[in-house]
Amino acid sequence: MKMPGRLFPWLMLGLAVGAPVPQGMCAAESDEASRRQVFVLPIREDIMPPLTYLVRRGVKQAMDARADLLVLDMKTDGGRVDVTEEIIRILGQFKGRKVTLVNDRAFSAGAFIAVATEQIYMVPQSVIGAAAPILMIPGGGVQDMPATMEAKMNSAIRALVRSQAEKHGYNLDVIEAMIDRNREVIIDGQVINRKGDILTLTDTEAARKYGDPPKPLLSSGTVENLEVLLERLGFAEARVTRIEPTGAEQLAFWINSLNWLWLILGAAGIYLELKTPGFGLPGIVGLAAVALYFLGSYIAGLSGLEWPLLFVLGLVLVVLELFLFPGTVVLGLVGGLLMLVTVVMAMVDRYPGMPALPTLPQLETPLWDLFYAAVGAGVVILILGRFLPHTPLYGILVSRAASGMESLRELSEQRRRLLGREGVALSALHPGGKARFGEEVLDVITQGDLIEKGTPVRIVGYSAREAVVEPVATPPRNTVSPAAPAQRSA
Repeated sequence: MKMPGRLFPWLMLGLAVGAPVPQGMCAAESDEASRRQVFVLPIREDIMPPLTYLVRRGVKQAMDARADLLVLDMKTDGGRVDVTEEIIRILGQFKGRKVTLVNDRAFSAGAFIAVATEQIYMVPQSVIGAAAPILMIPGGGVQDMPATMEAKMNSAIRALVRSQAEKHGYNLDVIEAMIDRNREVIIDGQVINRKGDILTLTDTEAARKYGDPPKPLLSSGTVENLEVLLERLGFAEARVTRIEPTGAEQLAFWINSLNWLWLILGAAGIYLELKTPGFGLPGIVGLAAVALYFLGSYIAGLSGLEWPLLFVLGLVLVVLELFLFPGTVVLGLVGGLLMLVTVVMAMVDRYPGMPALPTLPQLETPLWDLFYAAVGAGVVILILGRFLPHTPLYGILVSRAASGMESLRELSEQRRRLLGREGVALSALHPGGKARFGEEVLDVITQGDLIEKGTPVRIVGYSAREAVVEPVATPPRNTVSPAAPAQRSA
């Protein structure tokens, strides 16, 4: 029997729908699902500075892995507003999908962070809200905020959270009712929050739908656990990476809070080491302080090992300029610039895909740290340069253990031996620089004169560590010209 032509396409479609899917196609789809990556970031403590380092590390790892989904596994009572703002900024660097699972509770700052993700899910009997700012006093107590301060703080927080709520489509009235006790919320004739209360929602209340078309109040649904959430989102077969707290974040916080101190000790220690013979205590203290500075940056996830290595390279160039190739200038300038750049860049918060050059907001904090450290180091160096040579500590710093000299008396004996010695300037003295006296190369300083490289000079005294020199053409100081023969009077 001949089949009508117009029925043939429908018959073929029915056969295609009813036919079994090739096994290779199923395997390909399964393989593609397994290649997708999910990163789970725990927000399971108070929102305090160490948590910032954990979040930064997790976000950067997720970005490096090009993860498809970032899940915040949240159980927190809240915390500091400034830290919350920083965490929201860090989360904004991840351009993939972001979801929060309220795994018990998300109070205060936790609710703010949850709103910074595209969707919020909650486990049974979990709660979210109560996000009004409070004033913590030393010792951990809570104090009522003055009315003016409360209004100002509420305004700032509401603006921050409102921008995130608008971005991700949350109900602004609901979000603001968690912050402002004067916000009354009525939807479909039902009172969601009464004036004078701070809104807190259970999982069932947050998932209840209102409006036309119906829309959840806040939560996209209630799930039993993380595994059920991933299955609902279509990531049941994805590779899951859990970011685990290491405890190093707390260490990094304390190290980085003293960055100004490490820079002051580092600059002062290295300066004193270059100004005292040999290698000893000042150099050890200076290098240890610089190492702590870079260690805090590394643990905090701000930089890798490239910046401390470049700092060491810059220091080596400066040492070569001072001791092996004095007067070349280029080595010292390049080395000093390299050291300054690495100190700043080690504290710049950079993420994969960012432009090579940092922006001014990224540079603001490290530049201020560098400014405070430069002022502090200048004061310390000035004080030590003026008073240290006259204290017993100076004898320890230049002792045999530190510099190869037996005692301060031996240093004094060397100075007496070199006094009046003639040599040649190895670099331009404007007014400080290097000069060679026989086999010895010394740090020298003029009495204000500008002496060109290669000019014969004579040691006429000492100022702290430096030998004071003058051009050889000048008669030696403290010498008396022969007097003319006295005329016998008649």
